[in-house]
Amino acid sequence: MSTDKSSTPGGGPVVENPEAAHDAVTVVDPRLLVRERGFAGYVSEFKRKLHAGDLGSIPVVIGLILICVIFQGLNSQFLSAQNLSNIAVTMVATGMMAVGIIFVLLLGEIDLSVGSVSGVSGAIVAVLSVTHGMNEWLAVLVAIVSGAAMGALHGFFFARVGAPAFAVTLAGLLFWLGFMLQLLGDQGTINLDSDGVVGQLTTYYFSDVAAAYGLAALAVAGFFLSSFLDNRRREAAGIPSRPLVDTVLRTVLLAVVAFAAATMFNQYKGLPLALVLFLVVLVVTDFVLRRTAYGRKIFALGGSVEASRRAGINVTAIRISVFAIAGTFAAIGGLFWASKIAAANQSAGAGDLLMNVIAAAVIGGTSLFGGRGRTWNALLGVMVIVSIQYGLALEGIATPIQYMITGGVLLATVVIDSVTRKTQKTAGRA
Repeated sequence: MSTDKSSTPGGGPVVENPEAAHDAVTVVDPRLLVRERGFAGYVSEFKRKLHAGDLGSIPVVIGLILICVIFQGLNSQFLSAQNLSNIAVTMVATGMMAVGIIFVLLLGEIDLSVGSVSGVSGAIVAVLSVTHGMNEWLAVLVAIVSGAAMGALHGFFFARVGAPAFAVTLAGLLFWLGFMLQLLGDQGTINLDSDGVVGQLTTYYFSDVAAAYGLAALAVAGFFLSSFLDNRRREAAGIPSRPLVDTVLRTVLLAVVAFAAATMFNQYKGLPLALVLFLVVLVVTDFVLRRTAYGRKIFALGGSVEASRRAGINVTAIRISVFAIAGTFAAIGGLFWASKIAAANQSAGAGDLLMNVIAAAVIGGTSLFGGRGRTWNALLGVMVIVSIQYGLALEGIATPIQYMITGGVLLATVVIDSVTRKTQKTAGRA
């Protein structure tokens, strides 16, 4: 039996059975069809994620709901407008620092110096603006730039010299702590003007009810427009997109949460400036991580350093820049802490601050192993931590017990993260 092995003009073989080739079906990853299948698709996707150990922020949201239910049952003041508003303002300082830590954790590294860097930031503003009479806006700029420089210095020793990030930032913790004490001098405390730039970071509220409702409307409209345009782009590219009804349902859910929060704020003093700034930071950093080439390089580097290097990514530059970002947000967080107490003192950046910053990032859903996380995790994580602290405080629970409970929550989160990673490896997703 003979077979006709004709070839193309270029020398390549032709398809001997064009009918079979025509009838061939392209294999598509079922996960890509979730959006087109609507509710049923999301149910099957949830089951797949549950089996693979990839539930994202769902456990954190459930945990936050349980925290609210438990503490509200213990004390009816927990969900009062005043208490929730105070929680929203208090969490911003730690949340800002957690945003920077998330960038570092995405690389699979750690930065232990952020507490001391935040303390130096407050000290710089106090010394320059109060002691030396510098314009406070300029002093704030110097403090933030100094934080970026401190972070970049840590990144240099880690990325260029090759010293472990843990050791470098531990040394930074001690060095910048000493530097802060030196700046503050023998007095140890410098009071800030409560009506100044830094002072108003945590004390200014937009009292007009239109401010809170306007921000809620802007957030809802922005979310819907962004989702709608993203779906249009996916449809134009011929890939599965989210059904319009699904986008509408998500928008309605966001609207309920946003306007409920706006109503709550308006029942107290109004919309806090601190929270507005924090939300702006989250939106911008989330865009950088998910929508820019720089953000994709950070995720790639957290997945595999060698693969990133072979792909042409400047590993050294990315590492240094990430630590500079962590230093920048540590400095910004330090300004909010200085605003909270209206002073710069020797205890700034000490205590459980570093633990809370790292815990906020990890509890929110950022992996300690690198390559997985979003800056919105900082919001969820810090809400959990501060809510626990305020709830325990309302019950008169002693500080040592608060430390132990927060530590237990962090340990549970790390264990869940480790188990999730192992499950994903078993499922072939890591």
